[in-house]
Amino acid sequence: MRTAAKVDANQPEIVKALRKAGASVQPLHSVGSGCPDLLVGYRGINLAIEVKDGAKPPSARKLTADQVEWHAGWRGQVAVVASVAEAFAAVGITETKSAREDVGASASGLNRHR
Repeated sequence: MRTAAKVDANQPEIVKALRKAGASVQPLHSVGSGCPDLLVGYRGINLAIEVKDGAKPPSARKLTADQVEWHAGWRGQVAVVASVAEAFAAVGITETKSAREDVGASASGLNRHR
């Protein structure tokens, strides 16, 4: 039997910020089998997002074997993010000062997969 899906500590903050910016967000973390954590819709585009906890060391943010397999087989858009700023960049949301202040976003690079 599968154990309960773990939610990264920063996932609620990222979901809140995306929704506040006007995106639709469907959590998928309970699906398992390497499926990304979120399905995000924004301005007619859908994007699967894998959330990694940016507070953890890089070794703890690596994709699992199931996630690597899922990402490799997916023929749509998928991104790996560790912050609100990365999620905004992946979705194409122009970050505003008030949005950063409201959710405490931090800037860092984007890791995008096809």
